[in-house]
Amino acid sequence: MIRVYYGDDRVRATRDIDKVLGDEYEIVDGGELKEDDLPSLFLGNSLFSNKRNILIRDMTSNKIVYDKLPEYLNTVHNIVIFELKIDKRSATYKTLKDKIEWKEYKLPVNPNMKLVFDIYKVAKNDGVRAVKMLDKVKSEEEPIMFCGLMISQALKDYKACPGVKEKRVLKELSRLDLNLKSTSVQPWLLVQAFLLRLASL
Repeated sequence: MIRVYYGDDRVRATRDIDKVLGDEYEIVDGGELKEDDLPSLFLGNSLFSNKRNILIRDMTSNKIVYDKLPEYLNTVHNIVIFELKIDKRSATYKTLKDKIEWKEYKLPVNPNMKLVFDIYKVAKNDGVRAVKMLDKVKSEEEPIMFCGLMISQALKDYKACPGVKEKRVLKELSRLDLNLKSTSVQPWLLVQAFLLRLASL
């Protein structure tokens, strides 16, 4: 059986993949597959079992191989294809949409997202005011996710204007992200410190 799971909520998707495929399964990089690999992948047996559990990642990036997927619907193997995004306009999707299971895993929309971006914008000129704004959302946010949203905004700034300051901000944010994941310092203090020095970077 073939299933396609897709979306940006990797935690929930991985949990379901483990439920469907069990503790031990083969992992295949779909981007590296060649057309000649498909018969043995979808129809071949392993030494130990006639039925295999296989996770294929990022197969849609390999259009030639992805377009061949409808030819292997008769597989006896337990296969999950995991993608970040699915193009629902593609001929392959239209052919398969009613023939295999499709499941989307979307991260919930953060209701404070606009406020996070506003805090970041304000911090570029006034760190003290940004820290006061942060106090209003701290109890509802998680520092690492908050940092991730700031990084996404900084990347937009860098794409719009790839200057020295924008590059410095991205480096500082990546350092902040690393520190949030590895230090014992109270995480919101690290975020506040970043906001306070952002204007001077």
